[in-house]
Amino acid sequence: MVYTVTFNPAIDYVVHTGEMKLGSTNRSDREEMYFGGKGINVSVVLRELDIQSKALGFTAGFTGEAIENGLAEMGIDTDFVHLKNGNSRINVKIKSAEETELNGQGPDIDDEAVNKLFAKLDKLQDGDTLILAGSIPASLPSDIYEKILERLAHKNIRTVVDATKDLLLNVLKYKPFLIKPNNHELGEMFGVTLTNDEEIEKYARKLKEMGAVNVLISMAGDGAMLIDENGEIHRCGVCNGKVKNSVGAGDSMVAGFTAGILHGDYEYALKLGTAAGGATAFSDGLAQKEKIAELLETL
Repeated sequence: MVYTVTFNPAIDYVVHTGEMKLGSTNRSDREEMYFGGKGINVSVVLRELDIQSKALGFTAGFTGEAIENGLAEMGIDTDFVHLKNGNSRINVKIKSAEETELNGQGPDIDDEAVNKLFAKLDKLQDGDTLILAGSIPASLPSDIYEKILERLAHKNIRTVVDATKDLLLNVLKYKPFLIKPNNHELGEMFGVTLTNDEEIEKYARKLKEMGAVNVLISMAGDGAMLIDENGEIHRCGVCNGKVKNSVGAGDSMVAGFTAGILHGDYEYALKLGTAAGGATAFSDGLAQKEKIAELLETL
């Protein structure tokens, strides 16, 4: 079984408008709502790739109930911890001449709720995959990722961590199966600016030396690079298409890679991850099966 964790799920309210005038009443051309959060995004795209997952995390209030109901209608299994107070957040994403986001804070998560999540994670079995993605809400301890990986260290679980800076660096000692920084995040972790493949490979290998089993580096228009568990380098170009959406492309790449490694080798996993990321970037919402398959044929 594949499990995803989303600490701060959201309803993403996407508003399209021709021109945004600050200080004035603006009217939308059209609107969409999606159930978001990085782990949830991974679960949604896994579902498109015929991989069943269970979405874990925290929900609260009427918006949390809406998130759970919406995911259930999409065929995604959930087992969220229900918080006693507050509401799951609503993120407003305005798509005009420029794309603007206003993300909510989300509810406070107390120690009792964290312990309930730990109890659910304790049920994971050898051979399961756990995907941790995204930032940590202010009400959670900053080392929550470390605590989770330490708690599961005695089991044979594939852990995937999609995070940045210290949040990622601090879990490498637990040998995560996959990490996925982009090239800019990779440079930030080492205080350098990376300008070519050789430099990116050099610092990706440093992350591998620090404990990561597989290191996947996304590079926007330059495609992606993978240093696999055997130290071999794999390179994949970018899909061609018109970018419509910047939300969830990285999560889609994680989902595609995870699905690919369950069904094939690293070369295939890298291509499927690239196709899934491109399918989201070229769509108004998250990647759908048909678009992923179409782009995969071009790689």
